[in-house]
Amino acid sequence: MPNLKNQEALKDLTAKFKSMKGMIMTEYHGLSVAQISELRNQLRKSGCEYLVVKNTLSKIALKEIGMESANEYFDGPTAIVVEGDDPVSPAKILSEFAKKNEKLVIKAGILDGKIIALNEIKALASLPTKEVLIGKMLGSMNAPISNFVGVLSAVTRNFVCVLNAIKEQKEKAA
Repeated sequence: MPNLKNQEALKDLTAKFKSMKGMIMTEYHGLSVAQISELRNQLRKSGCEYLVVKNTLSKIALKEIGMESANEYFDGPTAIVVEGDDPVSPAKILSEFAKKNEKLVIKAGILDGKIIALNEIKALASLPTKEVLIGKMLGSMNAPISNFVGVLSAVTRNFVCVLNAIKEQKEKAA
């Protein structure tokens, strides 16, 4: 049974695991405090948390939410990224950070209650952000309306051009 301090930490961790949309497990061994702080700041901007947690507490919390299958990734120095609403942003941030700092190793992740491997995290990182996807969708929804307005205005514009040509023709004849 964990001591009182660890019981509180376990309660908080279990609550985070229950409310999360996803999680990415990383190995941070060899990163400096400045590098971890930089990574935390980048993740915080996207609404995520980077937590260094005790493996035993993580395993107990995972058991309480029914994700014991992820216990194998909690060996050695492990930190987790608890995702908010957007699973793409933390995957992008971690992938970019791991390219610059080889000491950060992405182990695996959990998305919607399923374990995802490193290649799936990289695939998530290659997707456009939520804002870009929304912009593309709105643009495609707006395109038919814009085209329709263009067609309607072309009829009026052509009619005015024809009237102007007739006027010029009559002025030359007179």
